[in-house]
Amino acid sequence: MKTKVLFLFASLFVVSANSLASPFAKYKKWLDKDKFSNYASVTLLDSTNVSVQPTGQGAFSVVKAIKIQNLKGVVTNRVLKYDYDPLTAAAKFKVVRIYHEDGTYTEVDVSKTCDYAAPARMIYWGARQIMLQLDNLKPGDIIYYEIDKKGFTYALLGAENEDDSRFIPPMRGQFYDIVPFWVSEPTMRKVYRVGMPMEKELQFQFYQGECSSSMRYEDGRKIYTFAMDDVMPFDKEPNMVDLFDAAPKLMMSTTPDWKEKSRWFNKVNEDYGSFNAIPEAQKKVDELIKGKKTDMEKIAVLTHWVADNIRYAGITMGKGEGFTLHNLKMNYTDRCGVCKDIAGTLVAFLRMAGFDAYPAMTMAGSRVESIPADHFNHCVAVVKLSNGTLMPLDPTWVPFCRELWSSAEQQQNYLPGIPEGSDLCVTPVSAPENHYVRIQAKNRLNADGTLVGKFTISAEGQSDSNIRRIFTTGFQSEWRNTMEKQLLNVSPKAVMKSVDYGRSPKDYQKAPISITFTYEIPEYAMTGDGELIFKPFVMNNLYTQVLSFLRINTDLEDRKYGFKDSCSRLVEVEEKLSLPSGYNMLGEERKISIDGEAADFGGILKQTGNKIFLDAKLSLYKRVYTADDWDDFRNSVNAYKSFGEYIVVRK
Repeated sequence: MKTKVLFLFASLFVVSANSLASPFAKYKKWLDKDKFSNYASVTLLDSTNVSVQPTGQGAFSVVKAIKIQNLKGVVTNRVLKYDYDPLTAAAKFKVVRIYHEDGTYTEVDVSKTCDYAAPARMIYWGARQIMLQLDNLKPGDIIYYEIDKKGFTYALLGAENEDDSRFIPPMRGQFYDIVPFWVSEPTMRKVYRVGMPMEKELQFQFYQGECSSSMRYEDGRKIYTFAMDDVMPFDKEPNMVDLFDAAPKLMMSTTPDWKEKSRWFNKVNEDYGSFNAIPEAQKKVDELIKGKKTDMEKIAVLTHWVADNIRYAGITMGKGEGFTLHNLKMNYTDRCGVCKDIAGTLVAFLRMAGFDAYPAMTMAGSRVESIPADHFNHCVAVVKLSNGTLMPLDPTWVPFCRELWSSAEQQQNYLPGIPEGSDLCVTPVSAPENHYVRIQAKNRLNADGTLVGKFTISAEGQSDSNIRRIFTTGFQSEWRNTMEKQLLNVSPKAVMKSVDYGRSPKDYQKAPISITFTYEIPEYAMTGDGELIFKPFVMNNLYTQVLSFLRINTDLEDRKYGFKDSCSRLVEVEEKLSLPSGYNMLGEERKISIDGEAADFGGILKQTGNKIFLDAKLSLYKRVYTADDWDDFRNSVNAYKSFGEYIVVRK
């Protein structure tokens, strides 16, 4: 049914029927700008209004208006979607209208809203998604909708009674929110408004940008308003840090500081009995630490056992949710769970071995700021060493890994839940030599282009885990074929003569991985009249899965934002190549040396007698880099790549 427009009331403005037949006519002057013409749709208003109760529960009113500019915009917006977690929130479409260019609007029947399980990738949290299909949408239309939501974002324990108590935040009486202010389509006005009880103190900070802000008193409440106008889509860069670490965002919390959050996190798990010992687990702990003389030996054997034996299941079951860890009896019996189940098992194991150990919250993927606003998605453990320091341990990320804390998580914030309270901590940078990968080859090139030789690859830390994965997680019957595939990546004509990966490559704790290949590769070099053209073997598509830096686009000259690699890394390649008699390398010997704070490189390529020697060393010092690190990183990586260019030898 079409109805003549009378008025529109939104959270932040009222427009009467006299406004040029459309409540959105005032946006026309902005929409006429050329910079919006190529976008499929433009958001006129994105407004959130939150009313916070003394319990910390929030009542959210979401208002959005979207102008459809072409057929692509019709397709993109024909279904409205909104995500929520039924354990902690409830959401519904209150009003949905489609305003037409002729000054009429169509009221959409919100009773036809569908409620589905939200798409899940690795972890199933029971999240839901409300969806409403819009029929007969056309270019020029404006979609206007209001959503009512109550609750909060994060989960603790599901309430035993189905009442509003489940919408109260786990840290009772505290309110917190993280508001992204970046957009995927042009937005005329983006607003976040929150009303607080007078007795609550709200701390907030806007990161990576600026917004207008104000505070006023209204009806015995504090009203905070944050707004940005004329917001353009965020321009992403390849391999950049998480959007939360680069794009504009607002963070707020009534929690005074992280220490109070730490004390609460400790108490909620101690009260729940998450780490209470059980006889069968105590027996296993005693068995594991028997004969271990030092604290580090005991910590290592317990961490590795939990990492290797408590399987990550991607679905959490039982009573504990979110901030509350399941108890040991459940975890040890099931031998599976999500990160908090694995971390909780390790905390209990360490306590049964006589250590002070506690759970800790962290954020895998992005930075945690100083505002205590619960920006966490992962649970780990900490153990107190004899010198009083806390050592982080992550059994979720180190199955079959020689590390106790995965260096794929270095430069990452974490908050231990300890009785005295803790401020935010950060994991240190791991030195590149802790994650070395070395390829040493001794080859002979025949005049017909055939390459015959032997190479050894050895690795430590994260590089070790990456290379060793076939042994620790694959079937033994697949081992030789997997090894051969590495040579086939170099050339489809490669023939593996032998491979030696030691007696027990599954025993990752024994020693760093070392694998030796012998091989023959017909037609490795392109042949001409007294000429051979080839790439250095050690630089030719060999074990690239461990060389994550090669997947970072170094063609970019400049960066605005930080960027990430998978880990700090030391890469050393060495090749001794015997040439056929009388052949000489064209061009002069190459020698490059680059010293930088974020990365450095040293390499030499030369011929001595009938042998070509290549020796290159690349050091990458971080996992998370700033934009200022780009020149060091780019120059060093490009220098490394240049040693993989074709070599020409001529008789």
